This record gives sequence, C-alpha cells and structure tokens, in this order.
Amino acid sequence: MLKDVEREKWGSRIGFILAAAGSAVGLGNIWKFPYLAGENGGAAFILVYLFSVIVIGLPLIYAEILIGRTTNRNPVGAFVTLSNNHPFWRLFGFLGVIAGFSILSYYSVVAGWTLGYIFEAIKGTFYSFSLPTDAANHFNSLTGNPYWNVSYFILFMLLTMSFVYFGVQKGIELGSKFMMPLLFIILLVLLVRSLTMENTNLGLSFLIKLDWSVVRPGTFLLALGQAFFSLSLGMGAMLTYGSYMNKKDSIISSGFSVVTLDASVAILAAFAIFPALFAVGMEPNAGPGLVFHTLPIVFTKMQGGYFFAILFFILLALAALTSTISLLEVITAYFVDEKGWSRKKAVIIFGSLTILLGIPSALSFNVLSNFTINSLNFFDLIDFISSNIFLPVGGFLISIFIGYFLGKEKSIENLKQGSESFFDKYYWFGNIWFFFIRFVSPILIFLVFLRSLGLI
Repeated sequence: MLKDVEREKWGSRIGFILAAAGSAVGLGNIWKFPYLAGENGGAAFILVYLFSVIVIGLPLIYAEILIGRTTNRNPVGAFVTLSNNHPFWRLFGFLGVIAGFSILSYYSVVAGWTLGYIFEAIKGTFYSFSLPTDAANHFNSLTGNPYWNVSYFILFMLLTMSFVYFGVQKGIELGSKFMMPLLFIILLVLLVRSLTMENTNLGLSFLIKLDWSVVRPGTFLLALGQAFFSLSLGMGAMLTYGSYMNKKDSIISSGFSVVTLDASVAILAAFAIFPALFAVGMEPNAGPGLVFHTLPIVFTKMQGGYFFAILFFILLALAALTSTISLLEVITAYFVDEKGWSRKKAVIIFGSLTILLGIPSALSFNVLSNFTINSLNFFDLIDFISSNIFLPVGGFLISIFIGYFLGKEKSIENLKQGSESFFDKYYWFGNIWFFFIRFVSPILIFLVFLRSLGLI
C-alpha cells in the first residue's frame, strides 16, 4: 500500500453528492423501476420501495461512505487498513474491484443500446412501427447485428474512460455537475409532456391509488432488491467515492441527499412513463421490453413524439454514463492507490481490458448466441454472477464488517465527523443506524440474495 500518494478530493460537497447520485442513478431507475412498478401494482409497489430504501438503502449507503472516508482508500486498501490486513477482509476488498470490472463489461453493452437508440430516434425509425411487436423485432435485428452492438458498446466505454481519465475534480465531478442537472431537466420536461396528454387519469390513478390486493410476500423482496441494486450498493462504488470526501462534510446529510435524488429519479420516471402509456391505450405490464419495445410506439402516438423520443434516450444514456463512470473509478482507484500507477495508465489499460471482456457479452445476442453455460449465454452469465452473487454478498459483508468487526464505538465515532451538530440534536441516531446495520440489513440482504438465486 502506497500511503504517500497524494489523493484527489472532491472540489465541493455538492460535487460529491451529484457524483454519488450519478453512480446510483442508472438504467435501474429509469428502465427497471418503472417496469417493476408496472408489473406489481403501481402505487403499492412504489410505497413498498420507498420503505425498502429507508430500511436497507440509507443505512448501507452511510456504511459504505463511512468506510471510504475513514480510510481514504479504494475497496482493497480500505478493508486492509481497517482490518489490520486481515486476509479475509483483504480478499473481500478485491471482490469490489472484480465486481466493478465485471458489471462494467456487460452494463456498458446495454448502455451502448441507449446511444444507438438516440440515433434511431433522430432517424425517425419508430414511425414505421404500429405495434410493440414491430418495435421488438427491430430491436432484435439491431442487437442481432454484431457490428451495431460492438460499435456502440465500444463508443460508450470510450465516453466512460474520457471522464475518469481526467480525474476526480476535472473529470468525474465536472461531468456530474453538468450531466445530473441535465438529466433532471430532461426528466421534468418528459414528465410535463406526459401529464399534459389527454386521458392521463388512468395512469395517474395507477401510480397514486393504493391497491394492497396486488402485494404479495415476493413484492417486498422485489422492492428490497430494487432498493439495494439501484443505489449501487455492494460493488465498492460508494466506498470509492466516499474515499474522496472531505472529513468536514457530513455523511448523514450527503448520504440522505444521494438516496433522495436516486429515489426521486425512479419515481419521476414512473410518472413520466405511465400516464403517457395509459393515454395511448398501452398496458403497464410490458416488463423488461418497456423501453425498447413499448415506448417507441408511445412516442409515435403523442404530439411532438419525435422530439420527446430523442430526449428520452438521451436521458437513458446520461443515467447509464454516470453509473459506468463510477464503476471504472473503482478499478482505477485500486491501481492508483495500491500499485502507484498513474490515473491515465490505469484508465487506458483497464478500460481496454473491460472492452475485451465486454465483447463476448455484446456478441451474446448474435455470433455467440448459441454459446451457453447452464442455459445462460455469456452476457446473462456475467449478469447473473455480478448481480445475484457479487452485489448481495458485498452488501451483506459490509454490514457484517461494520456490525461485528469494526464495532459500534469506532463506527459511530467516524459517522459523527462532520455531523456533530446533527448528533448533538439527535444523539440516538447512531444507535438506531448501528442496530439496522448489525441486525436488520444482514437479514434483509440475505433474503434478497436467496431470492436472486431463486431459492425463495
């Protein structure tokens, strides 16, 4: 470990909040959350999701940021420092770096589709479709083209690398200060357009009127999983971003702001999509095909749809980009901190290696579509291992580390730094947070883990 290396810091508190919120806000908010809400009763699912964010998301985001800020290190260096180089926790630190590497390799393939669909929207391709099946067939033909898939994947990776290449302040923070406000502006424009369409009452009712009859035990686990995964927990991103945080800044208020922004994007996306969906007579339970199969038809049926389709896919691309930047930063921080590499060297080498690993995922929809392991193609296999194993295991062990290894006294002491006035007023907060981290979070994450493996 190279402790004499001068590390960058965020230029401002708002810079950290926007960058961390950008890491959390991704395709899971704008794509996955709306279709999960559509499949699980709308308003009831949203309420369960918000409850899940409070009980699992907020405590864990505080924990990850705390570990990073306390040590000013990447996931490996952080756990080595706090565990006195315990071999198990050192190995666990590597899990965060490996998770970031593997998730980035296939997530950027999907992110590349959002870039491709910006150009499809500009070309006016959607106006040749009359049914969602037409849009689905077109989507399949595009992803079935290896040149289309690989080209946009590489282009997206190069965009990601360019931000991380220029550093924490001049690259990631500056980019986040531009992209996150733009993301919210576009989202609000789409929201206003959706709500001003005729016959939006059904869509609003779907999102506002509670119907608990549609809620099943599995709904709670689904919402818990969405809250956990949408906040980029368990992969070392929040830990790494926290390591650049000034100790004078409050983890409490900053973490709360990140969680609030993340949940707000998910809910605003649902309100931007479903009123428009109902207004044109489409069903809310489109599932994963909502974005690429169903919404293109919605845009053709709304006034100004050409313009709003372009905006929507720019929105998706921005959300994906702010997430991929944080994933590459996890890998970069390790080699800068622990190996003494220059940032530029780390970005070029591991950005290139990520592209090489991601090409088989991009080819899983065409050239390598018949190559499967246990009925999973390469893309699905990397997705399964990363999302269903690496992330929940990462979140579970972070809770265990704080709750049973670092301990209550040290954890709360470090949490208080920068939040002294808050703890003077709410002296009991540290005890409540630690209780959730030690007892509640591990149980809930373990249940999410079992569900992700299909065991419950």
